[in-house]
Amino acid sequence: LQAAEGKLFTPLAWTKTFSLVMAVGVALTVLPAVAVLLFPQLPPWLQARWARVSARLPWAASRSRAPTPDAPPDAQGQSPASSRRPWLPVAKWTGRVALNLAVALVCAWQLAKHWMPLGKGEAQSDNFVFVVAVTGSLLALFWLFQLVYARLLRVFLARKLAFIALPTFLLLLGLSVWLGADRVFAWLPAEATAGVRARFPGLSEEFMPKLDEGSYLWMPTIMPHGGISAGMEIIAQMDKAIAAVPEVESAVGKLGRAESALDPAPLSMIETIVTLKPEFTVQPDGSRKRNWRPEMKRQADIWDEITRVAQVPGATSAPELQPIAGRIVMLATGMRAPMGIKVLGPDLKTLGDFALKLEELVKEVPEVQPAAVLADRVIGKPYLEIQIDREAIARHGARIEDVQQVIEVAIGGMPITMTVEGRERYPVRVRYPRELRDNLEALGGIIVPTPSGAQLPLRSLAKIAYARGPQAIKSEDTFLTAYVVFDGQKGHSEIDVVHAVRAAVDRAVAAKTLKVPQGVSWRFAGNYESKLRSDARLKILIPLALVLVFVLLYLQFRSVATTAMVFSGVAVAMGGGFLALWAWGEPWFLDATFLGHNLRDVFGVRQVNLSVAVWVGFIALIGIATDDGVVMATYLDQSFAKHKPTTREAVRAAVVEAGARRIRPCLMTTATTVLALLPVLTSTGRGSDVMIPMSIPAFGGMALELVTLFVVPVLYCGWHELKLAVGAGPAAPKQVPAEVPARVPAPGAHA
Repeated sequence: LQAAEGKLFTPLAWTKTFSLVMAVGVALTVLPAVAVLLFPQLPPWLQARWARVSARLPWAASRSRAPTPDAPPDAQGQSPASSRRPWLPVAKWTGRVALNLAVALVCAWQLAKHWMPLGKGEAQSDNFVFVVAVTGSLLALFWLFQLVYARLLRVFLARKLAFIALPTFLLLLGLSVWLGADRVFAWLPAEATAGVRARFPGLSEEFMPKLDEGSYLWMPTIMPHGGISAGMEIIAQMDKAIAAVPEVESAVGKLGRAESALDPAPLSMIETIVTLKPEFTVQPDGSRKRNWRPEMKRQADIWDEITRVAQVPGATSAPELQPIAGRIVMLATGMRAPMGIKVLGPDLKTLGDFALKLEELVKEVPEVQPAAVLADRVIGKPYLEIQIDREAIARHGARIEDVQQVIEVAIGGMPITMTVEGRERYPVRVRYPRELRDNLEALGGIIVPTPSGAQLPLRSLAKIAYARGPQAIKSEDTFLTAYVVFDGQKGHSEIDVVHAVRAAVDRAVAAKTLKVPQGVSWRFAGNYESKLRSDARLKILIPLALVLVFVLLYLQFRSVATTAMVFSGVAVAMGGGFLALWAWGEPWFLDATFLGHNLRDVFGVRQVNLSVAVWVGFIALIGIATDDGVVMATYLDQSFAKHKPTTREAVRAAVVEAGARRIRPCLMTTATTVLALLPVLTSTGRGSDVMIPMSIPAFGGMALELVTLFVVPVLYCGWHELKLAVGAGPAAPKQVPAEVPARVPAPGAHA
């Protein structure tokens, strides 16, 4: 990635890379040594003594590592101690359960203290109950899945084609969510898929989610002919109205620009930095107090309030911008809005007229906020022109230089000296007072001396009048340029708004209701250009990631068939990621209340558009979606290489045995990833606007990746049954290296 998206996600990529490298190093060097220290091989005499001691402790959580030599089992297979005390096994089991439950509750309490999923202002007990309920439900679900896994696997092995229809359906459904059902099922009659096409129109797109900077940049404009005094009055009214909003800490406006080439703002552009109060503040007693009103659920609600109160006659509205994001957009595109049209033309008048026509057309697009549409007033700034009458000054024997010098001194001012104030120096200028130069009548009365000694008014020697001219001249690619900026309605992504505006402009040009002058062209700019650039990069990165994963899998299994079986988990997981994105935008998803809190608010459920952050989440998902498949396929290869089944029943029995032996580590890998993503999905504040869209694909993909625990064994069984059917001999794959224990990622490693 490059540009803005590269600066944002490159540190994340390096952090994850270094974390995984260190995890591999710890797993290969530290963990074996720790295992030897924690689980040593005791001498026989010490094992016997430990068994006798532990038999006398009913609450002991550890079992004897070896039977006591002097206590042989009885006829029922029980030791004498167990026969004398039949309650001993139950007591041991109860002790272990109690110990594990106590440790889990302590961990849940500490997790709730730091996680606070229901909000920082809620009670610790409510957060604790929520953490226990969510994590306990997920772990119970995984435990039930483990119990029924072997039975379900036998059923699916007997009905392979029927089962394969399930992941195929999930994959097609995920593609329909992403691309739209009209593209996925274009080969089917439109009447047969009308309902599906309407239900899955495709995901909306944007460049990047809006970051929460804790402040806003309110940038309206006034008319080009507005003066400094009128602009200052408007700024004062806006600042007063915005500062009256309870959630606003301060509002400071600026008119015009600084004396810098990096700030080409015209005098008609207002920039107001609106700093918001933090949502929560910590009290002296350690409690948290909410500073926003109850009706202000999100920061977007505060922006709507600012837009409502800041409407002042003589000023336009403004698109939603934040200081850092606004500066990035202005530096990258020159525009003061995330979306806009750059119009290029041969001359200023033609350019300004066409930009105004585009403004009227864009206002009629339903997806656009009409109040936020504004075209540059290329021609409209009033200029005072003084045209010297050469014949008049010739009659009085005056020179043009004399008249121009009088005009310069009287109106513009002339520096006559320099004053020194310590280390600072200031020029001293002399000119007429304001009341003698603030209107045409006063300017016409300026006295001009002539060589003949006559004192003539300026109006008798020159024509004084106002003329309309450009307030700023901009150019790009050697063409004069004007901007038409706009903003979208709530619920519409940036790319959808741009496509709607493009379609409207194309229809108007085709219908000849919008006439394009000769030499005029236009293109869409803003975040749309950044989206096109990032898409071009992602079209290389995502296929490259898929190829690298496939190559790594092939180096492990040395079989294209086995590699393809494991790689199918990527397709299933990506389908689950798209389904999670679709569910996050549905009104029914998580629409339930728990302890007085709506789960949609807790998990930040809202429409999520495809952006660079979402695709980064999919790239991370590609790397972890094959974990369970690798564990399962590795043990299947080893089992088949050892037993060499030669019948269909033997093949199925070997597959079921391997699946039952490896379901637990696979579920541990999935559970740690899913549980580690829960704090990210419930996060609020700075950075959550990017973290949540980035985590949703991984969460949905890993949740649906449980299907891979059936897909790999079913495909593996079908492949070896086919080899037996065609007479390929014993279904014995190539010998694979010794089994490596399943890697359980650290919490947050895949987030």
